[in-house]
Amino acid sequence: MGRMSALKDKLKADLAASMKARDEVRLRTIRMALAAVNVEEVAGKEARELSDDEVVKILTREAKKRREASEAFAGAGRAEQAQAELDEQAVLEEYLPAQLSDDELNALVDEAIAESGAQGPKAMGQVMKVLNPKVAGRAEGGRVAQAVRARLSA
Repeated sequence: MGRMSALKDKLKADLAASMKARDEVRLRTIRMALAAVNVEEVAGKEARELSDDEVVKILTREAKKRREASEAFAGAGRAEQAQAELDEQAVLEEYLPAQLSDDELNALVDEAIAESGAQGPKAMGQVMKVLNPKVAGRAEGGRVAQAVRARLSA
């Protein structure tokens, strides 16, 4: 096994700290995040250590699940469960890179369009190929796609 990801080390340290502090929400959330990371590490033919980027992808996916569950609970009139999901999402987001503002995202979209020479809505794939590595973990895929679509059809 290679070098463990610094982000995973931090999660483990924070897990111990939240146990000592008896912070139930943090404890539950970090435990779940580490479980998701461990599942990913043993998926596939052989176990492996994940890079920080891979851990960020997992945490982003887990945060998205929390947001969607919160919306579903809120829609069903279950405010308490909705709030619990939002609390977990907030803990996860502490470990993610800062999200891009709309202006920053639009600037990167314009840059990617110029770089790829793409024109028209059919060229969305070309732009996404250039853009995705630049925004990884800092903006949700749906939001990025929407920004690209808006720029290409303008």
